[in-house]
Amino acid sequence: MDGMIGQRWTEVRAEVPAGVEVVAVSKTKPVEAVEAGYAAGARSFGENRVQELVHKHETLTHPESGRPDAFQGLSWHQIGTLQKNKVKYIAPFVGLIHAVDQVSLLDEINKRAQAHDRKIPVLLQLHIAQESSKFGLSNAELEVILGQREAGQWPHVHVQGLMGMATFTEDHLQVAREFNGLRALFDQYGPAMGWDTLSMGMSGDWRIAVDCGSTMVRIGSAIFGKR
Repeated sequence: MDGMIGQRWTEVRAEVPAGVEVVAVSKTKPVEAVEAGYAAGARSFGENRVQELVHKHETLTHPESGRPDAFQGLSWHQIGTLQKNKVKYIAPFVGLIHAVDQVSLLDEINKRAQAHDRKIPVLLQLHIAQESSKFGLSNAELEVILGQREAGQWPHVHVQGLMGMATFTEDHLQVAREFNGLRALFDQYGPAMGWDTLSMGMSGDWRIAVDCGSTMVRIGSAIFGKR
């Protein structure tokens, strides 16, 4: 398994443009898979279950793990829906929280970050897909949050940029329209906000996302194999 992960990571990294960060989505995979990805050069790993994320952190990178120096530079990304009551478990160490789409979640992240004397990086998720199963802020809600942010709300949260998930469809033109819409919002607000991250694209549509300006893609099965 380890050799195939390393080979697949190398192939993905060679295909994704150098300026685009690849988050290796290691959710549901064992700790050994993360170790193999790290050995091949991956540094950002995405998990969607807090319990699994905490377990992997404690096993590999926690100061008391016995080997934190072995994984220097490894950054844990919380992807997917995050419940407010789970923020406290990842606040001490998480590198980036994706998919933030509620004011109440921002409130909780700020509270927990302050308790740990941190400024936690997050991405605001926009609803760009034509699917009710996907989540995210509307354009109007984004404006409200940015206004509150400018007024000094959430001083212990660093809004690093935007993210969004396109409709799951074979219609590449539709996917591109959705990604381009998010890119337009990023271009509209990003320069004044100091944003540097536009996270769009997963294993099935990252090439379209990169063509539309994505600076971060989330790739799982193409690196770790099918779940």
